Amino acid sequence: MTSFKEDPVLGSNDMIINKEGSETGSSSRSPVVEKAREEGQSGRDMAPAGNSIHRSASRPQLDLSKAAIQGNFEERDPTILLPNQSDDISHLALDIGGSLIKLVYFSRHEDRSKNDKRTKTLQEKLGISNGSRRSFPVLGGRLHFVKFETTKINECLEFISSKQLHCGGVDACNGLLGASGNQNAVIKATGGGAYKFADLFKDRLGVSLDKEDEMDCLVAGANFLLKAIRHEAFTHMEGQKEFVQMDDNDLFPYLLVNIGSGVSMIKVDGDGKFQRVSGTNVGGGTYWGLGKLLTKCKSFDELLELSQRGDNRTIDMLVGDIYGGTDYNKIGLSASTIASSFGKAISEQKELEDYSPEDISLSLLRMISYNIGQERKLISIY
Repeated sequence: MTSFKEDPVLGSNDMIINKEGSETGSSSRSPVVEKAREEGQSGRDMAPAGNSIHRSASRPQLDLSKAAIQGNFEERDPTILLPNQSDDISHLALDIGGSLIKLVYFSRHEDRSKNDKRTKTLQEKLGISNGSRRSFPVLGGRLHFVKFETTKINECLEFISSKQLHCGGVDACNGLLGASGNQNAVIKATGGGAYKFADLFKDRLGVSLDKEDEMDCLVAGANFLLKAIRHEAFTHMEGQKEFVQMDDNDLFPYLLVNIGSGVSMIKVDGDGKFQRVSGTNVGGGTYWGLGKLLTKCKSFDELLELSQRGDNRTIDMLVGDIYGGTDYNKIGLSASTIASSFGKAISEQKELEDYSPEDISLSLLRMISYNIGQERKLISIY
């Protein structure tokens, strides 16, 4: 039987982080820390003023002061506003997974007033004089996040080409920044697809993929989020979300659960110190694959949208179905606890088409995510 009333494990944005050592028994309620966007809040703070990421003195710096997510987590392609960004940073980076391609790119503000004296022309906006790079910093920019199905990688390539991201943006490709096109251009990439599709990127875009280790990027990114981004960590318990203030001095160790096509569980002991301790082949790819077969949906987004309108009680066998609508109090199981995913299909004289795709999608989603959460709990206790 599967119950998460006592232990919250709802994963979002492909990441669950569990603080190791917080669980002391079956009745304890440890926080599950997730990378998240705050629901319904527009333009929320992401980092304290003056916060920036320093890689080296010679490399461009990412300025997070007054950074904010635009819109809310329901939006399909959100952006992060960087109002004080002055350095030009890499315009494009990719994570090419087994199921999805995740793309992030940087752009300068496109909504400055046309009456602003500093932006009368494109050249003046960029601070260009006689074909040279700008001589003064132009503040502001955005980080954009887009995803594509890996099987539709040609759509991703067309998107990159249309925005000229592989050579620093349209302006650079048009020669406004004195760039020399995309000759010898390099794109940072991680994931198995960085190896699998390297030749395709070279042939189609004329760029090389500079491959970064997937786990190194994952851990570095999680550490960055927990240290630098306010309101990124929260507990999720019985449908209630509560933000957690992380203490940099008490951050490690923690268990990072990365939900992709499959699932990896990584014990993180510090910056650059980690080991994969477990995993499962039942992950996002399983949900998508079975969902596609059972509901005939055409995309991952469509499958998720179906689940939001579903009612798993029509197909899942609950504790209440077994005990006549009552709880099983002796062992702490409520009537609404799922006893068997898809269990009602055993006794009902129905065919697949008699069940709604929405209910199937939700039942499948809960079955897979609950089992990932159960394994996460067992690993963290161990």
